[in-house]
Amino acid sequence: MNAERDLSPLTPNIVRALNDKMYEKRKVAALEIEKLVREFVSQNNTAQIKHVIQILSQEFALSQHPHSRKGGLIGLAACSIALGKDSGQYLRELIEPVLTCFNDADSRLRYYACEALYNIVKVARGSVLPHFNVLFDGLSKLAADPDPNVKSGSELLDRLLKDIVTESNKFDLVGFVPLLRERIYSNNQYARQFIISWILVLESVPDINLLDYLPEILDGLFQILGDNSKEIRKMCEVSLGEFLKEIKKLPDSVKFAEMANILVIHCQSTDDLIQLTAMTWMREFLQLAGRVMLPYSSGILTAVLPCLSYDDRKKNIKEVANVCNQSLMKLITPEDDETDDVRQSPATQPDEDLSSNHENSSQQTSNNRVLPSAPDSNLDNANIFAPSSMHTGPVSLNLDGIVHVLDRHLHESTTGMMTRICVLKWLYHLYIKTPRKMFRHTDSLFPILLKTLSDESDEVILKDLEVLAEIASSPAGQTDKMTDCTDLPTGVSELHVPVPNKVAQAHNSVIRGLECSPSTPTMNSYFHRFMINLLKRFSSERKLLETRGAFIIRQLCLLLNAENIFHSMADILLREEDLKFASTMVQNLNSILLTSSELFQLRSQLKDLQTPESCNLFCCLYRSWCHNPVATVSLCFLTQNYQHAYHLIQKFGDLEVTVDFLTEVDKLVQLIECPIFTYLRLQLLDVENHPYLIRALYGLLMLLPQSSAFQLLSHRLQCVPNPQLMRPGNKQPESSRASKEAPARIDDAELLQHFEKVQKKHLEIRHQRAGAGELLERRLVQ
Repeated sequence: MNAERDLSPLTPNIVRALNDKMYEKRKVAALEIEKLVREFVSQNNTAQIKHVIQILSQEFALSQHPHSRKGGLIGLAACSIALGKDSGQYLRELIEPVLTCFNDADSRLRYYACEALYNIVKVARGSVLPHFNVLFDGLSKLAADPDPNVKSGSELLDRLLKDIVTESNKFDLVGFVPLLRERIYSNNQYARQFIISWILVLESVPDINLLDYLPEILDGLFQILGDNSKEIRKMCEVSLGEFLKEIKKLPDSVKFAEMANILVIHCQSTDDLIQLTAMTWMREFLQLAGRVMLPYSSGILTAVLPCLSYDDRKKNIKEVANVCNQSLMKLITPEDDETDDVRQSPATQPDEDLSSNHENSSQQTSNNRVLPSAPDSNLDNANIFAPSSMHTGPVSLNLDGIVHVLDRHLHESTTGMMTRICVLKWLYHLYIKTPRKMFRHTDSLFPILLKTLSDESDEVILKDLEVLAEIASSPAGQTDKMTDCTDLPTGVSELHVPVPNKVAQAHNSVIRGLECSPSTPTMNSYFHRFMINLLKRFSSERKLLETRGAFIIRQLCLLLNAENIFHSMADILLREEDLKFASTMVQNLNSILLTSSELFQLRSQLKDLQTPESCNLFCCLYRSWCHNPVATVSLCFLTQNYQHAYHLIQKFGDLEVTVDFLTEVDKLVQLIECPIFTYLRLQLLDVENHPYLIRALYGLLMLLPQSSAFQLLSHRLQCVPNPQLMRPGNKQPESSRASKEAPARIDDAELLQHFEKVQKKHLEIRHQRAGAGELLERRLVQ
């Protein structure tokens, strides 16, 4: 700067002193400037005051010479002191050059700038609030200054500014929030600490309602919560806690919908503190906002479901997530099942936007996906933060998004057991509350539900069966399709059930209703499909049949009508091409029928065959039970068709007696000694009316080798009174015994004919396999 240049009203001595490298001389010059400005104030000479400030700014504070800049800063501070309460008229001219020096490379000069601005603000007090944003912007930069002296100076200025804001009721929060939203994404620890400290201050001011602008800063707060500094994390945790307290006090003024997706994202954080805090907020939102959160259900489930499988190391997160899940489930009501032919309200859009991105959510979560931290990626520009509070119309349930999330978690092999259980609970809940809408997704869900039957967990299988049972029995699943009729093979002879004339009409109606489908009116069109696919799964996964087959069928008998299940399976097995599987399946079904407590009512129904329905059921079972001769005999024992059982056993001489066959006979003997056949053993006392029962048992005895089962049955038959009644000479007339033992309910000859036909087919298959094996052996030898 040219020292000879006229800078009046500043005297040459003042100019030289301001340019001096000695602080003391610059201080003396500042005192002279203060006196000069005071005179201008007393004279009300605003022009000269502005001129002095302009000279100090342009010629000194913005000079290229460092000492001149220092002199300019102290001179501007002196002007402010001299102006006193009138400094508010000149604040822009006073502040701008000082803030420019905040960016100076010289740390000493940055410190002097802090000192100068402190003096300016101290004098102006509340008058600086219109310039708060520029002051805050400058301070936020100095908060991260590497020089400790500069940081110390900025902290003094920061405290002064906070006091002014706290005392004033004229703070422009609307103008400040955009700057706060921008600065909150800083990655610098000191800048973050500075931001959080200001948020805490603003929260404490009664006249400032920061809650209205929480959606714009909430994401940034959660990102700061993940800072490496424990102190910053604690400050941020306190700030979020204060916000949550205020939300609980004033729920009606909270913009829940605008913050829902922010919480969804941070509920998936890999940082435990962030995840727990976000999940806690989500819990409160669901309980306070209710159905306002419903459009975000798919996103909430995406975040909550994985947490349910956490171990004890994340017990707190798991517990809160469980409450969130239950609260969300309660929000869905039968009203959500109403037809949506009319155009859906825009309130569903946020959920659709989020669920459309679920395809990549696992990858995003694994990478600890968070919102953009760059200042130019503000919440206003992010589609995910489209505020739903701006939408009008009723809140609607986006069931497609929810089902997509549930289906994805069932398909993923990494999904934990508790999560899978919860997914199945959700599906069951949705089928109960919104059956009509859910049945649109049944075709896509059916395969994975069947696959889940192979799960390692019994509890998962139980929940899966509940869902499948609800699908099979829900009235919403009724259709006009009669696919079962078309599945009947050509050439299958139907068994006829002779009944008294007085019930013939009712019986015929039952038969017509059951010819095409084994299900009663309580079942829907999915029931038979379920039975077919279940048997297919047993056929393709024999291990599943061996380990879980009985468990699955027994549970289904509790959940559905046992008669329907056995009727349907028997009908399907009648058309089974894999005869070995059919025999194995019949053996399993027979064992379940005879031993399971769940089948007590069905056994009671079959025991007496007093109704057309029970007779029809027996005939249906008999046709399929013929795949397994011993099972067929046991069915006759159960239904007290002893004469037919005796005739069947006589046919066993024409069968191929294998070790497996004898093992099944052995098991049948053991069953006869069980409580289920107590009535049969007691009937042995009535030799006169049950001769064929005794003959059938002797027939089994003759089939057995002299094993433990042979001894067991032999001892039982030795207890039969008056064995001479079994001699041919003492036979009663056939007609009288038949009338007492087996009323004319079934066609014995036709049943035997069907049995022989099925067994002949089995024999042919075995011979074909044996022939193929011999041919292969010859080829190998050659």
